Amino acid sequence: MSAGYKDYYSVLGVPRTADEKEIKAAYRKLARKHHPDVNPDSKTAEESFKEVSEAYAVLSDKEKRAKYDQYGQYWEQAGNAGGPQTGNPYGGANFDFGNFGGAGGQGGRSYNIGGDSGFSDFFEMLFGAQGFGQQTQQRGRRSARAERGHNVEAELEVDLEDIYHGATKSVSIDGKHIEVTIPKGVGDGQKIRLANQGGDGAGGKGDLLIKLHSAKHPSYERRGNDLYMDLPVDYLTTALGGEIQIPTLGKKITMKIPAGTNAGRTFRLPGMGMPLIKSSDFGDLYAKVRIAMPDKISPEEMALLEQVKNSCR
Repeated sequence: MSAGYKDYYSVLGVPRTADEKEIKAAYRKLARKHHPDVNPDSKTAEESFKEVSEAYAVLSDKEKRAKYDQYGQYWEQAGNAGGPQTGNPYGGANFDFGNFGGAGGQGGRSYNIGGDSGFSDFFEMLFGAQGFGQQTQQRGRRSARAERGHNVEAELEVDLEDIYHGATKSVSIDGKHIEVTIPKGVGDGQKIRLANQGGDGAGGKGDLLIKLHSAKHPSYERRGNDLYMDLPVDYLTTALGGEIQIPTLGKKITMKIPAGTNAGRTFRLPGMGMPLIKSSDFGDLYAKVRIAMPDKISPEEMALLEQVKNSCR
């Protein structure tokens, strides 16, 4: 078994007897842990994410998994050769080199020469990992990258409440419905990458990139992690002072309005804004007072207001 072999079951941390549900659950957990959006500056996490995605792409496909279980690292070559022959995973030929490399007439071995990997392994046995073997591996990696499916991009509009609380949304791509997890506090215009959900390719599927947009909210305007709103307060409360309730995105809170509050005054409510992504902190809420006048004023209220007006002269 060559040094390039990857045990996909070990990569996902599941037994070889794992069913589809166990494999999917393990992939989702590891994908969230190593996702580049969660670890933007970690090269190690990026490589782990690619390895996890590669393992899932094989083990989640019944046909690919069956070939992988039977042929291991040579499962792709076995499929491309139009069906392997007994004892020869490449569908090629076996060559017996007799006593080549043996001692005292012993040590005769036969080697398989078939697809690209088998041919490469044979020359590595003769000449080591340098030279031909390295060039073949590099060429194989370049070929796999070139044959991978193209990335697909889509856009998704999300309500501010869903961004605040986090949610799961469905997006349709070419008639197929795909579930997208919306992280709490995700920024407007930020992209979410879904591995192996893009276009088909001989080297595997491409990725799906979802660009998020915040839908306009009737009460709040988002600026970064802070929220801004107009706060309607009746004219008597602004004059005399009192308490009002504000229905924030998280919960209802009670706020004191000082007597003599003027229109346009802005109150800052710490921690009442949007959640910070990958953090337990929150932004702030800025509430700008807008004096709300009643549509109608009763004669009694008019008389009292006239008294107040005259007393101020």
